[in-house]
Amino acid sequence: MSARQHDFRLTADEVAEFDRKGYAGPFTLYEPQEIAREWARTRQDLTDHSNAVYRNATDGSGTTSPCNYDRHLDNAFLADHITQPRIVDRVASLLGPDVLCWRSDFFPKYPGSEGTDWHQSATFANASGRPQIQWPAGADPGGSLTVWCAFTDATADMGGLQFIPGTHRTMHYDETKPMRYDPDHNVSLLKNGVPRGFFGYDYRELQIDPDWRPDESRAVSVDLRAGQFVIFWSRLMHASHPHSGLDKPMRMGFSARYVPACVRVYPGASEVEEYGARVSLDWYRAVLVSGEDRFGHNRVAARTTAGHVFRRRDGGVPPGA
Repeated sequence: MSARQHDFRLTADEVAEFDRKGYAGPFTLYEPQEIAREWARTRQDLTDHSNAVYRNATDGSGTTSPCNYDRHLDNAFLADHITQPRIVDRVASLLGPDVLCWRSDFFPKYPGSEGTDWHQSATFANASGRPQIQWPAGADPGGSLTVWCAFTDATADMGGLQFIPGTHRTMHYDETKPMRYDPDHNVSLLKNGVPRGFFGYDYRELQIDPDWRPDESRAVSVDLRAGQFVIFWSRLMHASHPHSGLDKPMRMGFSARYVPACVRVYPGASEVEEYGARVSLDWYRAVLVSGEDRFGHNRVAARTTAGHVFRRRDGGVPPGA
């Protein structure tokens, strides 16, 4: 019996536990040998940016650099990954039947790297000040379900994830406040005795109460072996451990982010501004992974039989424009 003949929805008890803690898992998606083989091939494929949605990211000085957001829109393995029933069934049991994947990101952590700082996100406006997702008024306090999959082992000594259970119910950060991007200084800051950074930002600048500190005595570590994933609210206080050192390989995580189809994605925006760079949304599409889009206020892509969501072409207009 194939995986698509199974029902992977969470049970009522599992949903209640998720509501209490803000996360669920680990769950197994791939066997270690399988993801090692797939990731080795995909890692090579991703060096080809010719069909990537964001070929280059442009900073204020006009210089460019590659941007690897949303590679599920041009890479066959990642396109299949975000629609895997073991992921989508569980996500739909939490968000409802109509679900969009609105973003994917890579999270490498190299030997000796600092940990990622504690943070929460409800609107993902924390870099530019512009909400990237917007729930209907009164429907929900906001947030996105993150499905973080370990493409390599992701244990505590290799930069594994940390959560503070139950913290998804209270936002401690004001995402409308600005954060200063400074990759030379906002890295490896010692916080509660642990070197932590946030990709060139100091996330503490968004704190509603500047004297507040996360209660790390309640933190739990979630060890993932290669091929496993965990689901959590973006509003949950989460972080990662430092990578312990050169005797261990790089850690690679891949996150896919999901919202109900009623949520507006990048409302009123023509570009994304993050991490000192800007990328155009001309070629961007959310992907409907479950149910139907009954709202019509997002640009939504359909997957092709080739496994890609769509293939970018130079010139002309984006598909579906």
